[in-house]
Amino acid sequence: MTLADRWLLPEGVDEALPVQAAKIEHLRRTLLNLHESWGYHLVIPPLLEYLDSLLTGAGSDLEIETFKVIDQLSGRLLGIRADFTSQVARIDAHCLKGEGVKRLSYCGSVLRTVPAGLDGTRSPIQLGAEIYGHGGVESDIEVLSLMLQTLSTAGLPNLVLDLGHVDVVSGVLAACHLDKTNEGKLIELYKTKDLPELDRFVEGLSLPDQQKQWLVGLPRLCGGKEVLERATTLLNGVSDTIDGAITLLETLSHVVCQRFPEVGLHFDLSDLVSYSYHTGVVFAAYVPGHGNAIARGGRYNNIGQVFGRSRPATGFSTDVKALVALTDVVVDKPKMVLSPVCTSDALWQRINTLRAEGYRVVEVLDDLYSSEAEFKLDFVDGVWQLVSIKN
Repeated sequence: MTLADRWLLPEGVDEALPVQAAKIEHLRRTLLNLHESWGYHLVIPPLLEYLDSLLTGAGSDLEIETFKVIDQLSGRLLGIRADFTSQVARIDAHCLKGEGVKRLSYCGSVLRTVPAGLDGTRSPIQLGAEIYGHGGVESDIEVLSLMLQTLSTAGLPNLVLDLGHVDVVSGVLAACHLDKTNEGKLIELYKTKDLPELDRFVEGLSLPDQQKQWLVGLPRLCGGKEVLERATTLLNGVSDTIDGAITLLETLSHVVCQRFPEVGLHFDLSDLVSYSYHTGVVFAAYVPGHGNAIARGGRYNNIGQVFGRSRPATGFSTDVKALVALTDVVVDKPKMVLSPVCTSDALWQRINTLRAEGYRVVEVLDDLYSSEAEFKLDFVDGVWQLVSIKN
């Protein structure tokens, strides 16, 4: 590596300089305070864990995204977290243990082997909230509402909420009794939304015409609230599970319209973009002009089973750095005071008093006075006094 290359960062890994870092930290504190006001307790999982613990129950998608390293103490394989959900599930199962509903929030860096989306980042600052121990629609509504409130507090305008439910796709595939090969092909076509190829593939299957209509119609159940009516007509009688999923989506959309009337609604009943551990409703928030989901969440009831404690769970996450990039975060800076280099107890006490009052006191080490400074400390009549330097 040449000297000129040594300061370069890996592709998709970035750093925040003072102005940007101040905005990120300000928003992080604001959002964690919001979550605390909703009753969520902060947890701080470790940056890396033994790989078999970190990936337990998370599925192959996170396995691909996780960096692996060797622990020089134990010789075991470690993973650097690419997502918080498995870690928080482990905390709920083994560290908190008690029965009843647990509300947990978190915020920290994650690292991914591949970019999470079109923006190319591999080092988000993930913030999220999760509820353990409640499987009803009430906790889905709470988490979804908290996600939208989080994005609103961050200052994101023109939000569009995308809603789906994994039971719709799984219910249709189960009703068609496909073999693993054909089912896998259909899932790939649903993910890519390749409708012409989907139509050709389904036409070649040995299935009744009604089941073919389900399969080709499913990815076309995409759009506004009218999608739910079309889904009820197309999938009527397929299974009680699908009927329940559509009813849940109707309930959630009604609540969102009441609580967040400014948020646009979109439905995609063949959504398979979410992590494979989701087991129920899935949702994502978008803003115009930004290709990636700005926040994503859903229900994942089985994730704690592998830790010996299977509890219903639901939650969401977002990237604080992405939020800052999309909004105009205003940081109220404390007033700056320039002070001579401290050489006396009296000046030391005066500096500490001002800092405790919320001033930013900087001892001047050179002749380059900061343009941000509003005051200076001068020794006047035997007392260190604040003197304005902006006239």
